Amino acid sequence: MATNQEASQTPMADSAAEKGKASPSGPARRPDSPPNGGTAAWLQVVGSWFMVFNTMGIITTFGDYQAYYERGTLFHQTSSNISWIGSIQSLVVFAIGAVIGHIYDRGFLKLLILVGTFGLVFGHMMLSLCTEYWQAVLAQGFVIGLGSGCLFVPALAVVQPYFSSRLGLALGLASTGSSLGGILYPIIFINLIDKVGFAWTTRTIGFIALATLMVPIAVSKMRSKPPAVRKVVDWTVFKDGPFLFCVLGCFLGYAGSQVAFFYVPYFGEASKWTTGSQALYLLPILNAASSIGRVLPNWLADKVGAVNVIIPGSALIGIVLFCNLEVHNTAGGICTTVFFGFMSGLFVATPPLLFMLFTEDKTKLGSRMGVAYAMLGLAALPGGPGAGAVLQHDSSRLDWTAAWTFAGILPLVACLVFCFLRIKRGGFALRAKV
Repeated sequence: MATNQEASQTPMADSAAEKGKASPSGPARRPDSPPNGGTAAWLQVVGSWFMVFNTMGIITTFGDYQAYYERGTLFHQTSSNISWIGSIQSLVVFAIGAVIGHIYDRGFLKLLILVGTFGLVFGHMMLSLCTEYWQAVLAQGFVIGLGSGCLFVPALAVVQPYFSSRLGLALGLASTGSSLGGILYPIIFINLIDKVGFAWTTRTIGFIALATLMVPIAVSKMRSKPPAVRKVVDWTVFKDGPFLFCVLGCFLGYAGSQVAFFYVPYFGEASKWTTGSQALYLLPILNAASSIGRVLPNWLADKVGAVNVIIPGSALIGIVLFCNLEVHNTAGGICTTVFFGFMSGLFVATPPLLFMLFTEDKTKLGSRMGVAYAMLGLAALPGGPGAGAVLQHDSSRLDWTAAWTFAGILPLVACLVFCFLRIKRGGFALRAKV
């Protein structure tokens, strides 16, 4: 009887052994599990890097455009009106995220990259011809914004299926493209604007974007498609309380950060603690510091959890923004710019990890991330025009105290939101990874 039982179990045991047998290269892995490395996986990070380089990198360059437009060379408008150009650009990039996420989920990655490349380059060519405010709003705000929007969600979503345990590091590395774009594009703008003029400076940026976007066109590839076609908007998002609180926290932090990205160069020039040409270099300095702040928090997030990282990070961003109230010389301005730049990477690199954390069904990731960024895009309104209105509430002077107070409060409130999420999900256990 024992012999018969052993015989009956042998085929099952052999089958199980064959399925679980390790390959020569290492332990067996389920076919649908992320590879967490390899040529194909890291090529997606490279492709994502170049897409972020030309989307967030160009968006974070707007501070120098703001300072240039303030001089009245092309047109005369208030600070608040000028900031609408950059705010519309940011808003459009994120607002179309729900639609772009749906298109991505249906498998049209290459089409999105091609359309986004065309829109981004065409928008710069049209901006180079602008001489009026409304023309700049259309070209820089809407056309470049639409092109960037077609690239941004795919840049984040394409990496996720290839990584699990190293996802934070992969996204952190990809997000450094934004920092380098925010360094190189302002420097190109600063060095060319007085030599070849606004038109050819803008065209040069467009041509650089065209050349560098050939990389994601060549290498970016979806690992798998969702099993079914989903609705354009994942309405379950609006019934998911923790996910909405996560978006709210990111919204507040991003809005406060936008004030610095828009106004730091103009702050230096208008407050007379640096010259006009030096003021334009504050943005590359900010973005250079940000490159470190985009990798380190995500690396830590892999170890201790994304929420545990963003709580102290939000508080530090608010404190650094308040420090601008006491800036009266070049040394102080550069110090606060560097510290803010380092911390600001948090609200660029970490939100995708948070959205993934609060998305249980990963096949909905593209749609839910699109909806999240669509809501997050509204943060450009208080961050740009809102701060501009606060800055110029007194027509006789620029009230930088009010502007920086407004900016600093927002990340501190975001910190409280994330504390609530931390307690809701992980309780009061200090070592809980959330």
